[in-house]
Amino acid sequence: MRSWYGRGKSLQVAVTACCLMAFILFGYDQGVFSGIVTNEDWRKQFGYPNDSEEGIIVSCYNLGCLLGCLINFVIGEYLGRRKTIWLAMGVVIVGAVLQTSAFTVPHLIIGRLVTGAGTGLKTSTVPMYQAEMCDGKTRGRLISSEVLFTAVGIVVAYWFDYGMSFVGGPIAWRLPIAMQMVFAIFVIILVFGLPESPRWLMNHSQEKEAMEVLCALYDKEEHEEYIVNERRAILSAIELDDNANKKSFWKIFRNDEFKTGQRVLLAWGMQLMNQVGGINLVVYYVPTVLKNNVGLGGQLPQILGGCIQIMFMLGSLLPAFMLDRMGRRRTMMIGSFGLGVCMLMVSALLPQVDKPNGESFASASVSFFFLYMLIHGMSINSVPWVYVPEILPLDARSKGTAIGVSSNWLWNFTVVMITPVIINRIQWKAYLIFMITNFVFIPVVYFFYPETSTLRLEEVDLIFSRGGDPVKQARLMAAEIKTHGYLQTEEMGHEKDANIAKVEHV
Repeated sequence: MRSWYGRGKSLQVAVTACCLMAFILFGYDQGVFSGIVTNEDWRKQFGYPNDSEEGIIVSCYNLGCLLGCLINFVIGEYLGRRKTIWLAMGVVIVGAVLQTSAFTVPHLIIGRLVTGAGTGLKTSTVPMYQAEMCDGKTRGRLISSEVLFTAVGIVVAYWFDYGMSFVGGPIAWRLPIAMQMVFAIFVIILVFGLPESPRWLMNHSQEKEAMEVLCALYDKEEHEEYIVNERRAILSAIELDDNANKKSFWKIFRNDEFKTGQRVLLAWGMQLMNQVGGINLVVYYVPTVLKNNVGLGGQLPQILGGCIQIMFMLGSLLPAFMLDRMGRRRTMMIGSFGLGVCMLMVSALLPQVDKPNGESFASASVSFFFLYMLIHGMSINSVPWVYVPEILPLDARSKGTAIGVSSNWLWNFTVVMITPVIINRIQWKAYLIFMITNFVFIPVVYFFYPETSTLRLEEVDLIFSRGGDPVKQARLMAAEIKTHGYLQTEEMGHEKDANIAKVEHV
């Protein structure tokens, strides 16, 4: 077993630090172009692109991310979590070099596609790695912390762009792009000293090393009850999944006794919600929105845009500490309602900007952009990244996470591609689209998405294997745990099902 960071808390902190650094890079990648597209030297270098061309240049990064998820679908389970993260960082570095050295639009687009491929590999692996290296009681908080640091990366990129805008010349946009390499190198160094996921090791017949990793993670011995229960749960999940799916390549699309296909669809839909509520209109284009729709001038759009991004980071603090108490379903539904109201108010206020007393309406509309980012950080930005790896069974987790995160990038691309066009051409009506999508998410989550907070990853399988409505089954399981402290033993038709049901909730 490889570990430079000792045992117990120090090793867990190292795992979390590596994942957080990877997500700072993710956020930085997301935010760095928001200030660059308004840079005069950049616009001159690439021929003053119109709104459609700008949309292509910015959104092609998301196509690269989608490609990275597809690559992970094919090779991720074979490589394992650590090697996939290494590969992702290497690809990001190559893409950053290409972007930094770009002098033509095709050169720039290729660089963004390559960087995106690395980001797709990274974002479909890092949350899964974190989820498999912690217990159920802290999983929500730890993965939400990754999302918090995505917001940190966005804020760093935004204000770095703003500071460099006073320098002038090519360095004002080439240096911010090149900074991606610094974060990637840090992640490469951190991963060198980390062990592989114990769940991946057991799933690939490396039980001895897996037990060493489990014992090191929790600073316990093999004979201790916690480690015995973890081992039993993981091995039972592997056995059941093998029997159900027979190792078929297309097993993750089948509705077997664990409802694997349904769970992949839930993961895909959860990441869709992360994107089509309008977040990338604000992350990528808020200076353009404040200038073109709200009517602000000078440096004010960039300054306010940077402050709006800080609200995103502040909002992400709440789930980083409280998501396991808040719950996944309630957080998503309340967040969707709040975001829908914000988009409704923006669409109602913006048409009044050109009328008498328009400055008051403009100020009010800006306040709802602030509120939107705060609510998004508190809710919909965090839950999907936690929910996707935990809703999937072990044998389908790598491929299923790749498919789930591919939804993020597919819809990210769609929104980023159309945003410059709709904010210029239909203006305030564009916000009504996102108002509707946010309100639609509320009944979708209520009827189709079961609660997974605090459950061990292997216990999530029971939500689906026990039969019936998964949402109702999750409620019953939560009541069992609240009453007894663990899931009650059930007399099931097969001995293999009984083995899982006897695993205590630790």
